[in-house]
Amino acid sequence: QVQLQESGPGLVKPSQTLSLTCSVSGGSPRTNLYYWSWLRQPPGKGLEWMGAYGYGGSIYYNPALKSRTSISMDMSKNQFTLQLSSVTPEDTAVYYCALGNGLGSAHSYEYDYWGQGTQVTVSS
Repeated sequence: QVQLQESGPGLVKPSQTLSLTCSVSGGSPRTNLYYWSWLRQPPGKGLEWMGAYGYGGSIYYNPALKSRTSISMDMSKNQFTLQLSSVTPEDTAVYYCALGNGLGSAHSYEYDYWGQGTQVTVSS
């Protein structure tokens, strides 16, 4: 049973960098074939795909967020991280990590495994 768990601060001040980690357990070699993705859902809005780490080490970003986003992977720990710089209150959202085949998709059905989500609030 594949399980994902997001971790990181729940409150970040404007202009700072948000850092989140997703820990993956119970995986198999097949798990490595998925896109390991970050998504978020602001209050009252739909899901937004932020970026993904793909098999072989390719990293993909949402063009709208690319200048502020960095995704990295530590395969030895089965963890991947998200950093979002220069945050504003508009970055307040529930952040999710997910594994699936839908690169760039914001449709939940494209993903087979999800973390429970972590609320991040940007406020001074």
